[in-house]
Parts: sequence; C-alpha cells; structure tokens
Amino acid sequence: MHRRTLVATAALLLASASPIAWAQTFPSAKPVRLVVPFAPGGTTDIVARIVAEKMGAALGQTVVVENKAGAGGAIGAMEVVKAAPDGYTLSVATVSTTAANPAINPKIPYDPIADFVPIMNIAATPNLIAVHPSFAAKDYKAFIDQLKKNPGKFSYASSGTGGIGHLQTELYKSLSGTFITHIPYRGAGPALNDTVAGQVPIIFDNLPSALPFVKDGRLVPIVVAAPQRLAVLPDVPTFKEIGLEPVNRMAYYGLLAPKGTPKDVIDKIHAAAKAALADPGVRQRIEATGSLIVGNSPAEFAEQIKAELAVYKKVVAQQKLAL
Repeated sequence: MHRRTLVATAALLLASASPIAWAQTFPSAKPVRLVVPFAPGGTTDIVARIVAEKMGAALGQTVVVENKAGAGGAIGAMEVVKAAPDGYTLSVATVSTTAANPAINPKIPYDPIADFVPIMNIAATPNLIAVHPSFAAKDYKAFIDQLKKNPGKFSYASSGTGGIGHLQTELYKSLSGTFITHIPYRGAGPALNDTVAGQVPIIFDNLPSALPFVKDGRLVPIVVAAPQRLAVLPDVPTFKEIGLEPVNRMAYYGLLAPKGTPKDVIDKIHAAAKAALADPGVRQRIEATGSLIVGNSPAEFAEQIKAELAVYKKVVAQQKLAL
C-alpha cells in the first residue's frame, strides 16, 4: 500500500509539471516575472512598467518587472531562455535582443527565433541622435560638420555593446563617413544619465527615454529614425531626409515566452496584454512617449522578428561590422 501511494504521488507530480497542467492552472501559482533586459530608466523599462499593472489585473496575478541588464540585453534574454516554459517568466523583446545583438555577435548564447515564443509587439518607437547642450552643433548640418572636421574627437553613449543604439550608430558612421568612439552602458538609463551630465557628448537612444530630457533642454535632438517628422520634434529631420534611409528604422517592444510554452498559456498572456492596451490610460501613457501602439498577433510578431533579424544580418555583412 505504501508503495502504491508513492507511485500515485509521483504520477501526480509528473502531471502537475506537464505543459497541459500548466496551461490549465495558469496563472494561479505565483506572480508573473516580466524580465527587462536593460537597466531601469530606459524605454524598455518604461514600456514594461506601463503595461505590467494592467496585465496583472487581467491575469489575476501580479506582474513583477525585473531588470536584468548587461551584454546588450543578452543576460536578460538568457534569463528567460533558461526559465520553465510555464508562463511565469516572460521577457520584453527588443530589436537589440532579437535582431541587432544576435546579428553582430556570433557567440550570443541563444537563438532569437528558436528559443522563444513571440506573444505580441506592444509598441513601436522612434530612435534619435541627441547631444549635450554644450556640444557645438544644434542641428544636423552643424553636427555632421563637427564630426567630419574632428574624426575621433567625440564619443557616443549607447545602451550596450550589440544593442540597437550601438548597431544603428555604427551603421550611421559607416554610411556618413564619420568616426566617433562607442561608450557602452548597461542600459539606456545609465547612458542617458552620463550624457545629460555631460560625461559623453552624444547618444543614440529611443525617443521615450530621451524625450523628457529633450523637453527640459538637457538634450538637443539632431536626427530621428521615424516614418516622418514627429509632432513633438517638428524641426528635427528623419534619417531618410538626410539621405541615410537604412538607418531610419523604429524599435519595437514586445513580449516573449520560453520555447515550449503551451499555446493556451500564450493565448492567456496575449489576451491580458490586449486588455492592457485597450485601457485608455495605458494607451495615453505609451503614446505620450512618442511611441505607436501595435498590439499584433503572435504570428505577426514572429514575422516581424524574423524580418528585423534578416535586415541587421545584412547590415552587418554589408558594412563589415564587428564587435
């Protein structure tokens, strides 16, 4: 009898660990972790915290945002790759973690296509080059003149080696025939802090995290990556306008789960994210950063990731970029 009890208990434990059991019980066991692969204060962190509370309300469980910075987002991405595929550990997907970093770094320890299940692209956001107010240039013509006249004199901050800020600035340098030194940080927040403080004169960053400093006059916007000029920055040209259309790409912020996560769990998380984006307050806060609400399907987001990875692989090959 004792042996039968042990066998029955073992069977129950196995069943409770099965994907079917996870799908049926999710989300009831514990809070959901939403891993931000960069330091606090950057756009990835801002978007995650805007949607987390309303997602948690829709799921009936708290969604806890955790920052795991480093290696251009790879450390945070790996946190999710190694997690159980039960829906309780998610990642914010960025162009840095799913395209730019994998494209430039052959040693990255995960496959951005095979190791994750896409859930939704929450929002797309413009990127921009901005400078400290002490920088001699205040518009693009003067900016490029400064770079051309002083090769190697200036440096720029980015969210990390292999991140979108790094790769897009390197692409900009190769296409514009300029040279500025890369200073990588463990996220956009620390990079912004040092640029605003005047420690680094130039930054390539996402608009939502840089915009408050631009509005306060602590950063000067030079050029943006966006489909057209932005209402919040009407005098700032796009990369397309200055003849560098390959750099004119917006960033995305989405949700990923570990590979093997059951479809029923993915569907529940997608529905919760959709409910969060339907909230007027959430939409207003995201749009106030200059971002565009997307809210697409898992299949559509999967295609976006594949397309962006292909673009950056081509960029790295054509421009002979390397870490």
